[in-house]
Amino acid sequence: MEETKKGPLGNPQNTIDIIKKHQFAFQKKFGQNFLIDTHVLDKIINAAQVTDEDCVLEIGPGIGTMTQRLAEAARHVVAVEIDKNLIPILEETLAGYDNITVINQDILKMDIPKLVDDYNGGRPVKVVANLPYYITTPIIMGLFESQVPIDNLTVMVQKEVACRMQVGPGSKDYGALSLAVQYYAQPYLVANVPSNCFIPRPNVGSAVIRLTRHQNPPVRTADPGLMFRLIRASFNQRRKTLQNGLNNSPELDYPKETIAEAIESLGMGSSVRGEALTLEQFARLADWFSAHDAKQ
Repeated sequence: MEETKKGPLGNPQNTIDIIKKHQFAFQKKFGQNFLIDTHVLDKIINAAQVTDEDCVLEIGPGIGTMTQRLAEAARHVVAVEIDKNLIPILEETLAGYDNITVINQDILKMDIPKLVDDYNGGRPVKVVANLPYYITTPIIMGLFESQVPIDNLTVMVQKEVACRMQVGPGSKDYGALSLAVQYYAQPYLVANVPSNCFIPRPNVGSAVIRLTRHQNPPVRTADPGLMFRLIRASFNQRRKTLQNGLNNSPELDYPKETIAEAIESLGMGSSVRGEALTLEQFARLADWFSAHDAKQ
């Protein structure tokens, strides 16, 4: 299958040729950095475990570098691209493939469950993305929270964000994102990716991380929404104690004495910080507050 007249994208010169031919101008607002390393492409495809039975949702296909590889491995690829200036390029680079659907929309404004229904009969899809760093968290959490049926997400993100997704309590990188990701999925760091693997070069290092969706969350809580409000409150003011963080949160409305009692129920003192708590302890804290509310 012919990929471009000069060979596959992912080869730096072919990427440059396509960009020049279409006089494409990179837009900073979309955080565009195109991958030009075939070894990294291979690692992403392998990590996503794409088979010829899979429907893949690709977020941000760019000029189609990863899209070509995905189309060769998957049954169908739905590529969502926000930049209308990339659509004519994608029409050219993907012309030889009959199993790709390109949609020119903002992924954050789309009805993704409907998209999965339309293209995969509601069965779990695999998501692959080279995400703009500034919207990494909203996209990933949006996919998880909207209960989209997903097998795994294999995403290129800022290295620092990848670290935050996989660390546990006590680390300086541990925070609300760590807990949210680990509630929904099992994170696995696939590869670190230096800036010279992209055009243009980003100012920070990148990493590929795979998030395999849990069949069932690793902790049970009566009110996951409350648990996440507690988590956000405890990390909004990192230097404060857990007690002060919960007391100062506009999302929570508990007297200081009640908060102190809740923390004590975990066997912890008033000086403990949120970063010391595991996901399970946050779930127990949420259940304590739920039980307290039920008595009121």
